[in-house]
Amino acid sequence: MNEFGVVTHPDTVRIERLLPGPIERVWDYLTDSKKRGTWLATGKMELRVGGKVEFEFHHADLSAEKIAPEKFRKNEGHVMSGQITACEPPRLLSYTFGDAGEVTFELTPKGKDVLLVLTHRRLADRKTMVGVSTGWHSHLAILIDVLNGDEPRPFWTTVTKTEAEYEKRIPRA
Repeated sequence: MNEFGVVTHPDTVRIERLLPGPIERVWDYLTDSKKRGTWLATGKMELRVGGKVEFEFHHADLSAEKIAPEKFRKNEGHVMSGQITACEPPRLLSYTFGDAGEVTFELTPKGKDVLLVLTHRRLADRKTMVGVSTGWHSHLAILIDVLNGDEPRPFWTTVTKTEAEYEKRIPRA
């Protein structure tokens, strides 16, 4: 398993993480607004194909680090919507992600742990791919901390370091 996401197609990135289970617990952190809000964003989710999803991002609530770097401040309180394209509890969830393509979460039990495979498709360009990869990498790091009962790592510091690494790793056209 690679620590960083990998480009699997010119418009697709894939990230794998081994999370503490059981699978139903991880599923709840993907689908329950309050739990999802501890690592990603709150918002309604109609768990059926064609159902609506809404995300309200409050990054300052994810860790003790409250002040975003200047270039990210416009994203605080950002609302994004989408539509569920696949839903097979507790193993598969896929939805459109605003105007930034489609994200799929696949969960597979691995003993007491759960393998999460996140695949984000239909990314418009390299800049979007770097941004999406950075975001998922950083948010999944917070999820790991939350599931382990640890203090969440500083979100914006993680974003800044991760963005620099994805800039190096994602090939230019």
